[in-house]
Amino acid sequence: MKRRKSIIESSGRFSNFESRISLFALAILLALAGRAVSAQEAPSSGGVVEIKVTARKFAFDPNVITVKKGDRVRLLITAADHDHGFKLAAFDIDQLIPKGQTATIEFTATKAGTFPFQCSHFCGMGHGKMKGKLVVQEQGQ
Repeated sequence: MKRRKSIIESSGRFSNFESRISLFALAILLALAGRAVSAQEAPSSGGVVEIKVTARKFAFDPNVITVKKGDRVRLLITAADHDHGFKLAAFDIDQLIPKGQTATIEFTATKAGTFPFQCSHFCGMGHGKMKGKLVVQEQGQ
């Protein structure tokens, strides 16, 4: 019995070598896609956690920031309406943020617990209420 050739075989478009190259390229794409998904999951396993924060009279948004112990934390804090400051004493951070600008603050969350932060640059009568907290959870939580 004679075997029928497939369309690809009969047209001669793909050789065995070209088919292997195509499969190899597909495998590389799948591997890269898997790495991209892993990078998004990294914050829960000691990766970089990037959080955007807005500082405006007289609040931080968000005012509660939650990360895992061991995470590298990158805060992008924008002062929307006035010069503000960001003080997180537990991690020796005190950064001035000029009006209309974004400050990048990076640190490693080396200890678990709840740590207060506050505005460290007088911004008006409600300045004392401009507070928040950093919650650093153990890895298993």
